[in-house]
Amino acid sequence: MLGSNSLGQEECSLPLSRLNDEQYKAATAKPGYNLVIASAGTGKTSTIVARIAHLLHSGVSPKQILLLTFTNKASAEMIERVSKYFDKNIVKNITAGTFHSVSYRLLKQNNHNITLKQPKELKILLKSIYEKRVFHHIESSTKQYQYSYLYDIFSLYQNSFNNESFSEWLMKKNPEHEPFLDIYEDILEEFVKLKKSYSYVDYNDLLINITQEAKKNNFDFQEILVDEYQDTNTLQGKVIDAFAPPSLFCVGDYDQSIYAFNGADINIIGTFQKRYKNAQIFSLNKNYRSTKDILSLANRVIKKNPRLYQKELIVTKKKKGYPPKLLVFSEVYDQYEAVAKKIKYSQTPHEQIAVIFRNNSSADGMEVALRDFEISCKRKGSISFFDTKEIKALLDLFSILANPRDIMSFVGVFEYARGIGSVIGKEIFEGLMKLGNGNIIQGLISPDMECKNPYGKRRQNYQLGLFDHFDTLGSLGRFKDMGFEENFLSNPILKHPKISSDGALFIYELYKFAKYSNRSQYPYKIISNLINSNLYHHIADTLARQRASLKNGGFDEEKAKEISHKIISKAWLLANIAKNYNDMEKFLNALVLGSSEMTEGEGVNLLSVHASKGLEFKEVYIIDLMDGRFPNKKLMNQGGSLEEERRLFYVATTRAKEILYLSYAKYDKIKKIEFTHSLFLEEAGLIRV
Repeated sequence: MLGSNSLGQEECSLPLSRLNDEQYKAATAKPGYNLVIASAGTGKTSTIVARIAHLLHSGVSPKQILLLTFTNKASAEMIERVSKYFDKNIVKNITAGTFHSVSYRLLKQNNHNITLKQPKELKILLKSIYEKRVFHHIESSTKQYQYSYLYDIFSLYQNSFNNESFSEWLMKKNPEHEPFLDIYEDILEEFVKLKKSYSYVDYNDLLINITQEAKKNNFDFQEILVDEYQDTNTLQGKVIDAFAPPSLFCVGDYDQSIYAFNGADINIIGTFQKRYKNAQIFSLNKNYRSTKDILSLANRVIKKNPRLYQKELIVTKKKKGYPPKLLVFSEVYDQYEAVAKKIKYSQTPHEQIAVIFRNNSSADGMEVALRDFEISCKRKGSISFFDTKEIKALLDLFSILANPRDIMSFVGVFEYARGIGSVIGKEIFEGLMKLGNGNIIQGLISPDMECKNPYGKRRQNYQLGLFDHFDTLGSLGRFKDMGFEENFLSNPILKHPKISSDGALFIYELYKFAKYSNRSQYPYKIISNLINSNLYHHIADTLARQRASLKNGGFDEEKAKEISHKIISKAWLLANIAKNYNDMEKFLNALVLGSSEMTEGEGVNLLSVHASKGLEFKEVYIIDLMDGRFPNKKLMNQGGSLEEERRLFYVATTRAKEILYLSYAKYDKIKKIEFTHSLFLEEAGLIRV
């Protein structure tokens, strides 16, 4: 048993005493392979919390419990609820979080030297490799992938990996790209090696690495609980299997599997019984969220999909709601305007209203209409605070100081150095690494003067598209009248022939910042110094001029000043966040692992179907239900399916608790396109043909 810190039996049983019969049977299932089919609004979170309580009360050590979720917010909520029934000193020993955050923690605990980078950052690194290639010597009617899409397609390959090479996988998926395979493979091989040399990992790497670590190291988890099991992909499935737990408790709903575009495989939940011997299947059918009319509509549509497991949603809500209502409009913007008007005069608090869309173009028009009616809204899926260029640049500069081997952040910062792009930025970085014996800060401040040529010789291969080279170094004397400190002016890094006066000045400002901030370890102090530096003010002014640009090529000077002031004010918000941390690495990793879940704003929730998953609202509007838009036929033709679109519709409708509006328009006057209604409106019984 758990010893003196455990609570009494009566108190421990509280989470179980509040369950219905279906939930109780699932939560108290014998150890083994258990799958719980939890339909929308059936209390899956309560069931998982009760299962953890049951494990603890049965004597399972909290250190032997692993909870995997798809958001850190979800795991934090579950652990908080468990803490109401058990001593927090016990509960804190449960390992819980997303696949990625848990993998990161376990790898760090096992002494892996890794630095986590987001995809958008690593794409800059890939760009610096990609841009040294040319493709014009290859005869093909197909256009080669650009660097950003090559990263995405490689990521999809990793998520769906099934013991085949990238080329073999791509040949099955897009055989028309066969002429480019050698170049793709060479680019990606260099990319993977470069990441490894700087200890960079992305989200896929975390899962690949933890899979390898789990096979070598016995983590001794007695039970792994997996939330949203229907959204797992092949790579995540391999992580679970690598841990080889004696007991597995997976909760999901095949009707809510909507992440196929990201590698999620519905067959993982569909083949559970085949893959795990003596597996038990439980089903939660009592819905506590939506009214009878809303559930009836959702069920009529989703029943058109194949049934992987038998289930039948039962309504428990006593409150009488409103029948779902169809809104039909002549023109697309008329629809947005009418929906905004209904929201303006609705009695429902704006925070309890959601407008759900399938396509981003729908969100753009809807957001404008809401603003026209002076209705505030928060749009999930738009650029977050942490993804704005000014905050990204600030964090890149901070990262350079925190990790003087961080090529990604260095190249990202040098996007603001006039005349220096990602390729030259990467070469300057590599030069500073040589001059600083593996530390770019030392390469800037105290370079190894024995290193006369920090740039070395380039690799060339015409067949693989490699072409870039230069033969002669530049003279340091060209910068002698720029007022640089003597120590900096003699730095061999300035010998690169393509560094202009503007580029040299940018490097000098970086040198000054590094020189005066190098000794500090406190995130707040470093960021404060950065915000006050000439370097960051140059970046802020550059962004401000871009945002205040005029059609004639100039810019509005007053507007630029105003924007620059806003950028600096925004930067101080990050400084305030930094006050909560005393360690540079912890500060950076907290932002990388958690920033995607941080949202800003208030008011009406403007959400994509994917962003709405797991949420619930009193009043919901599903817009642009036209054939071609929802279901989205363009995405269906690119590898999607009608079944997945139908699951998306099911997820959207089951977000509504009491009030549901579905709308479509017959014509788009801007694009001059005529529309007919969505097939799903027929299947829902709202339109008779």
